[in-house]
Amino acid sequence: MSGAPSEFAELIRVRGLVQGVGFRPTVWRLANHYGLRGWVGNDGGGVTISVQGRSDAIDEFLAHLRRRPPILARIEALERVRVGATTDQGPFRIADSAAGAVRTGVVPDAAICPACRLEIFDPAARRHRYPFANCTHCGPRLSIVEAIPYDRANTTMREFRLCETCAAEYADPADRRFHAQPIACPSCGPRVWLEPPAAGDAIDEARRLLLSGRVLAIKALGGFHLACDATNAAAVARLRTAKRRDAKPFALMAPDLAVVSRYAKVTAEAEAALHSPASPVVVLDALDACSLPGIAPGLDTLGFMLPGTPLHELLLHDLDRPLVMTSGNLSDEPQCIGNGEARDRLCNLADHFLLHDRAIARRVDDSVVREMSGATRVVRRARGYAPAPIVLPDGFRDAPAVLAMGAELKSTFCLLRDGEAVASHHMGDLENAATFADYRRSIEQYADLFAHRPQAIAIDRHPDYLSAKLGLELAARRELPCVRVQHHHAHLAACMAENGVALDAGPVLGIVLDGLGWGDDGTIWGGEFLLGDYRRFRRVACLKPVAMPGGAKAVREPWRNVLAQLLAGMDWPNVVAQYGGTDVVRYLREKPVDTIAAAIARGVNAPLASSCGRLFDAIAAAIGLCRDRALFEGQAAMMLEAAARKAGVAGDPYGFALLETSDGLLHLDAAPVWPALLGDIAAGVPAGVIAARFHGGLAMGMAQTVDAVALEAPIALSGGVFQNRILLEQLVELLEARGHRVLTHRNVPANDGGLSLGQAVIAAAQTLET
Repeated sequence: MSGAPSEFAELIRVRGLVQGVGFRPTVWRLANHYGLRGWVGNDGGGVTISVQGRSDAIDEFLAHLRRRPPILARIEALERVRVGATTDQGPFRIADSAAGAVRTGVVPDAAICPACRLEIFDPAARRHRYPFANCTHCGPRLSIVEAIPYDRANTTMREFRLCETCAAEYADPADRRFHAQPIACPSCGPRVWLEPPAAGDAIDEARRLLLSGRVLAIKALGGFHLACDATNAAAVARLRTAKRRDAKPFALMAPDLAVVSRYAKVTAEAEAALHSPASPVVVLDALDACSLPGIAPGLDTLGFMLPGTPLHELLLHDLDRPLVMTSGNLSDEPQCIGNGEARDRLCNLADHFLLHDRAIARRVDDSVVREMSGATRVVRRARGYAPAPIVLPDGFRDAPAVLAMGAELKSTFCLLRDGEAVASHHMGDLENAATFADYRRSIEQYADLFAHRPQAIAIDRHPDYLSAKLGLELAARRELPCVRVQHHHAHLAACMAENGVALDAGPVLGIVLDGLGWGDDGTIWGGEFLLGDYRRFRRVACLKPVAMPGGAKAVREPWRNVLAQLLAGMDWPNVVAQYGGTDVVRYLREKPVDTIAAAIARGVNAPLASSCGRLFDAIAAAIGLCRDRALFEGQAAMMLEAAARKAGVAGDPYGFALLETSDGLLHLDAAPVWPALLGDIAAGVPAGVIAARFHGGLAMGMAQTVDAVALEAPIALSGGVFQNRILLEQLVELLEARGHRVLTHRNVPANDGGLSLGQAVIAAAQTLET
């Protein structure tokens, strides 16, 4: 076929999330619609399109592709190069995948799409009641892929040879399963079974067992779940005991929105998140916290998700209640992913096992989001979100490849290259040996998957972080520079990067509030006002440092923080004289006050900390919440927030003082809070009112500190404390009312799960400067 004189030819390179999402068949259909010839194929860089036809048709074709790509696709770059028209371009076709330098993204796993959902409940459909139905718009991706390009041979589905009918669907560009790599059916795909075995359908029997009060281990998309009837208090209590999860909230799965709405308030934002392809756990305000006893003790929120796989859809079909759907592991251990592993590790937790024979390439936990300040914000970034690349702001395109090691808790790592950052899925707390081993394996897997060869490694400055120690080891072994990044500077940089602040933009004022991070002055930081960019920062203000008596014990035992605050801001004999009748002072007098006071005075195992997290612990413990011991990280602060929300409007906020040190650093001092708070306790003011007055006072104190700093810079809010909805919303409102531009996290966690992104961009910026 000869090209007419009016025809032109182009070679088009598309980068982004464009493999495994039906991108090639979409291109094929559009090219034929616009009368174009040529081909489209996957390669290591994404998708290449060779197209020939009228110039206006090519323009319309690309405009249509940009405007309406496949639902799971994300086009990050589209490069057009005019080439010579040829006489041998036949009808448009889909070419075989090519090798090449890996520069494309791996698509996150996606929840079952509406078409597949209809199909599994259609008695006339070939995949009726098939728990592994999927297409190019849904199904497993990250959890099964082992190499790029994303083709069936590079996934754990290669063990299942396609039947003739599936092969025909796979080869038909007009079919929604065209080149859907996990394609399967009951004749040729994975199967599901119950252990111990039972007569009848395995999923129906599993449902019956759950309704009878049994606990099941269920092999899901990225790992095992432990499930039970959420309305059965005895089953919930038994699961808590077996899992050693005394108080941390359980995630719930409901069959549909109607069931969710019986237990929680569902806003339009929350509904969109629940139905999104990511299918995360959505933290919702409970309508009645007592209606599901044992699910979220002491809290006023519930975490719900909807069925995200055909297996879960079938399991929950026709149920009129939610199920507990928590990770399949003992608390703080990695989630099980293999059948044998689950049989060994979960045998004392589950009564039965619902298993299948599709292997999981890597564990991917459920993501968690929460609506705050008018937007859905990621709290834990895992299934459905990771490892979608984060496009970096202007200035990072030529940055060297960086491996950032992340933090110790809520750990992730990050690969930076070519103006993009790939933050890993949530790994967990590295203090657990099995989690740390999984973290090490995952770094190697991602390096292979993305063909990432770092030119620098970034670590936290804390000398005892396991992630930092491993980073130093890797840097030494590979003879690479190792960039040590201050913890709170990384939080600031992560928020800047997510909000598109350019590399060479002016400084941003970061308010970074968390539990703790290693400070440049050798103390523990955690309530920081940092003025900085990607390369450097200056500390301009902080919460006034207060001792953490007992060191790490103060994290686990909130009463220690109350005592430290009172000893720092008040005279203890006067506290006893004036407020000795309050329950908190009576409680503290039973503790070794003199010994702790002496240790603080001598600086023995009582490090100074400007930690906002410890201040929240102190306030919570003072009003009787989680006073003796915290059973999980953040418990006291979460209970304090719940108490404040229950109280609603609570009158005047507590006042903080703003002091200037001899070196010009501003201290936001909580000392004035304590006489007022103790007075309220003595007067019988409800705990919730006290909690609300504290939240309001802290937000006001932060805004007044910004006033005192007197800068015109944008303000970035980061750190785990900003997962507190009351504080975030009140502070954003105060700052915006003052005319400030406020930057907040949405797609990257404000907690330490986002730290690796900040480390990566700081290391890249500093390396570019040298």
